[in-house]
Amino acid sequence: MENQFFSHESAIIDPGSTIGNGTKIWHFSHIMTGCTIGENCNIGQNVVVSPGVTLGRNVKVQNNVSIYTGVICEDDVFLGPSMVFTNVINPRSAVNRKSEYMTTLVKKSATIGANATIVCGITLGEFCFIGAGAVVTKDVKPYELVVGNPGRPIGWMSEFGHRLEFDDRNIAICPESGQKYKLDGDVVLRIE
Repeated sequence: MENQFFSHESAIIDPGSTIGNGTKIWHFSHIMTGCTIGENCNIGQNVVVSPGVTLGRNVKVQNNVSIYTGVICEDDVFLGPSMVFTNVINPRSAVNRKSEYMTTLVKKSATIGANATIVCGITLGEFCFIGAGAVVTKDVKPYELVVGNPGRPIGWMSEFGHRLEFDDRNIAICPESGQKYKLDGDVVLRIE
């Protein structure tokens, strides 16, 4: 059975790409050959998904994002408007570095804010939160909140996207979900 997805008439979908059921691809976006987009994704307008990119299920890509070869986004990732990925550390117009593309891994349920820049070759942990305009050059831990240029950790976020405030026992409770979290050294764990 053929996949059932929506694409706006102005979108370009190259042969050889895989697009999951329920995905929506909006105005002026280009899905290039050899990429994989999971089910129930939303690809905003003016988005480019390059060859070899993998997007998991329910990934939300806002307008004006280019997802370059080497990027892997797991399920439930949010890519904010005009955020930027790179795929080469030292690009030069006159030097071909296509064989040097680096892998950037965005783990489950990570959020990347508007206009943030993610330098290639790093991993963004599960449920991490990258603030708008941040420039991230290093790995980010699960649940970590990173802001600024250069990006620096300033706290922790819940799975529902709320800032976690830890008590004297290193326990925090999400105000929306009631989920509990424990800060153990420099690692946050969700607890029952």
